[in-house]
Amino acid sequence: MPGTVLIVDDERAIVEILDFNLRKAGYDTLKAYDGAEGLRLAREGNPDAILLDVMLPKLDGFSVCRALREEGDNVPIIMLTAREEERDKVFGLETGADDYITKPFSMRELLARVKTNLRRSFQSAGGESGHRSAQITVRELCLDLERHVATRAGQELDLSEREFELLKCLAQSPGKVLSRKELLRQVWQYDYYGDDLRAVDVAVRRLREKLERNPAAPEYVMTRRGAGYYLMK
Repeated sequence: MPGTVLIVDDERAIVEILDFNLRKAGYDTLKAYDGAEGLRLAREGNPDAILLDVMLPKLDGFSVCRALREEGDNVPIIMLTAREEERDKVFGLETGADDYITKPFSMRELLARVKTNLRRSFQSAGGESGHRSAQITVRELCLDLERHVATRAGQELDLSEREFELLKCLAQSPGKVLSRKELLRQVWQYDYYGDDLRAVDVAVRRLREKLERNPAAPEYVMTRRGAGYYLMK
C-alpha cells in the first residue's frame, strides 16, 4: 500500500525526521518548506497524502488546504500544528483537512494516521467490491458503494471521501445511534479520543450542509443528545 507523502513544514529538522521515518516505513516522499512550494508540489507531484503544517511562510496551511479542496483535489491531508487552541483544529477540519495531529507527536502515532488515511483513500479509489451490497437506499438517499457516489432524489451530492464514509456508516444501520467514539473507530479507523471527537462533530456538520434541505432542521442525520448520531429511516 505505501505511496508518496508530501511533507510541508518550515522546520527543516522536523522535515528530515519525517522524511527518514516515512522512507523507513516504505513511503516515497516529497518535501516543501513553505506553503507556496507545498501547493505547487501538491498540484504537480500527485502525492497520495500530505502532512501539512499550519504556520508556514508565504502561504499558511489552511490556505493550502482550502485551495486544493476548491480545485477538487481529495488527497488525504493531515494538518500538523503546535497550537493547542481548539478553534484552530476545528478550522482546519472545516477547510477540508482529513485529520490533524498536534506537535509534539510520537512517530508511531503519526505513521498510524498516515497509514489509516492512505488505506481509506486507496479503498475508495478501488471501489467497494465484496461489500454486502453495491447500493444502500434510505428514502430519497442512495449510496453507490462501488462508485463512491451519493445522491438525494437523483441529485448527486458533492461529498468528500470522509463525508461519504460517514454517511455510509450511518446508512448501513438506519435508526441505530452510533456514539462519536464508535464513528471515530469505524470512519476514521483509530481509537484516539479526547479532542479527536471534535472531528466527528465537524464532519457531521459539513455532511448536513451538503445533504439536508435545511441543515438547522435535519431530516436525515439526527442527533441523540448525550448518545451520538443516527440516520433517520
